[in-house]
Amino acid sequence: MHSIQMVDLKRQYTRIKAEVDAGIREVIDNTAFINGKAVTDFAGNLSKYLGSKYVIPCANGTDALQIAMMSLNFQPGDEIIAPSFTYIATTEVIALLRLKTVFVDVDAQTFCIDPQAIEKAITPKTKAIVPVHLYGQAANMEAIMDIARRHNLYVIEDNAQAIGSDYTFSNGTVKKTGTIGTIGATSFFPSKNLGCYGDGGAIFTDDETLASRLKMIANHGQSTRYYHDMVGCNSRLDSIQAAVLNVKLKHLDAYIAARISAAEVYDSAFANQSKIKTPYRAPYSNHVFHQYTLILEGVDRDGLNKFLAEKNIPSMIYYPVPAHRQKMFKSLGGNEYKLEVTDWLTTRVISLPMHTELTTEQLTYITDNVLEYINETP
Repeated sequence: MHSIQMVDLKRQYTRIKAEVDAGIREVIDNTAFINGKAVTDFAGNLSKYLGSKYVIPCANGTDALQIAMMSLNFQPGDEIIAPSFTYIATTEVIALLRLKTVFVDVDAQTFCIDPQAIEKAITPKTKAIVPVHLYGQAANMEAIMDIARRHNLYVIEDNAQAIGSDYTFSNGTVKKTGTIGTIGATSFFPSKNLGCYGDGGAIFTDDETLASRLKMIANHGQSTRYYHDMVGCNSRLDSIQAAVLNVKLKHLDAYIAARISAAEVYDSAFANQSKIKTPYRAPYSNHVFHQYTLILEGVDRDGLNKFLAEKNIPSMIYYPVPAHRQKMFKSLGGNEYKLEVTDWLTTRVISLPMHTELTTEQLTYITDNVLEYINETP
């Protein structure tokens, strides 16, 4: 049996090695390392895949969120509603731009931002909502977009963990996550469902005016070289990473199918286990399983984590400390927030290996060991 990885990028690479190597070689031969043809091609290919009119590649997912917020002309002190149960980048950029993060709770089933909590948090200073499609599960975008329309708010989707997921509205309309709100942002960090071999990110929108602003901000605030119309930044997806992504985008749906298949094996093994709650599938979207995350009840999570490590099975806790309790947000009175579901989840979630290369043998070994620990500990 191959050693078990949390994400096995090496074995994935061996399957597409010829395609990837050819793409990288073409970039090197052409020496168009910055804003080359590979970047233009990737932006166009991703636009077609997502059904988004405009795709602006950038250097990483954090930049994607920051550039999105910069494009909307927020002013210091404006309030942005976001979940606390997320990777820190989501809320870090809000603080970086001197905006005020208003933390709200998440839904106990989906782990995504709770629309009812959003509604209660809105004030006259609220300018935007940042839903995070966590672990590969979509937030309830139909409800969120309804709230946004009623209160005239922007919606910035953090789609770093759910690219490729389909969202179905009650009228039957289907859209990809990241293309529903005002702007979508994603990361191509190597471990993502669509990941490159370094850093990378992208921003999506259907608004032509916004797309123009996003491109300018990502390029030092210029649309014509050496003429800078606004304060921007320097955030580019390099051509080699774009070449890798062009190859992997062709396989994304197959990668998602492989992740779903692995999740179904996990689900079956853990069915009817009272101490384990397997990931919920919302009826409005397909879960693309960036992570396979369990909720444990009456189980020593740290003990399970250690036990699995001793069996050479990696596991991770995403996330042990929610954003509102991080030291960086102490000035916002983080401990004063009452986010019961968030605090509850941070003590109970654990993620098992999830990637495209998991074999039946590996999955059986993982599940057998999880069940051994669960059933033999009081």
